Amino acid sequence: MLDAQFIYSLITGIFVGGISGYLGSLMVTKRMSLVGDALGHVALPGIALALLYNINVVIGAFASLVIGILLIWFFKTKSELHMEALIGVVFAVSLAFAFLILSHEELEEALIGDITKVNGIETFISVILVLIVFYIARIIYSKMILATLSEDLAMSQGIKVRKYDLVYLLIIGVIVALGIKVVGSLLIGALVVISPAAARNFSQNLRQYSYGGMFLGSLSCLLGIIIYKLFDFPAGPIIILISAAIFLISFIFRKK
Repeated sequence: MLDAQFIYSLITGIFVGGISGYLGSLMVTKRMSLVGDALGHVALPGIALALLYNINVVIGAFASLVIGILLIWFFKTKSELHMEALIGVVFAVSLAFAFLILSHEELEEALIGDITKVNGIETFISVILVLIVFYIARIIYSKMILATLSEDLAMSQGIKVRKYDLVYLLIIGVIVALGIKVVGSLLIGALVVISPAAARNFSQNLRQYSYGGMFLGSLSCLLGIIIYKLFDFPAGPIIILISAAIFLISFIFRKK
């Protein structure tokens, strides 16, 4: 008989995995595949402080991400440096700070996650946040694609690129914070990249690509959590390995 904890884990994993795949399709298109991985490490100081003061790690992670994202966005508007370089600076500082605070045991949980500790309230909040992020992502998706193709053209169409960049980074921050519960900060980058990369091999248009990433992200989390339940393997690494297996299949049978 299925227990409540397993159901909470499944629901959270399916929703977070799905939105990670959807948003990841935009990240891959914008050639920002490694941003999710870097932001996962930016979240570590918040996770460290949350564990230190016995606060929910998602709250700590998101607080840290908001500070980091605002710093990245501010420096981006005031300099000619690429966003990837700025993220790299904030990422390194965050990682160093977290290592000063976290013990070995806490570091392991922060790095690979533990979906088995999700409760009913956290599941409900996760679902609501995922739906909000999906709604926002759908609104800005085409605008971000246009800005990727030509920032000047996007601005000529009345798109405020800097504002949308900030919104884009913030919703990535929400998903990274939620995803840390599922696969941890070390593997969150893989969660938002591998499924959309697989979907791209199967897709013929942008719609198939984005929703394919969503489907494969949810499927990976679903299968990973089921395997965890059956064999007691850590759910986070299994989810990523399943995503990688799906990508390998998609690569073999990709559309030429």
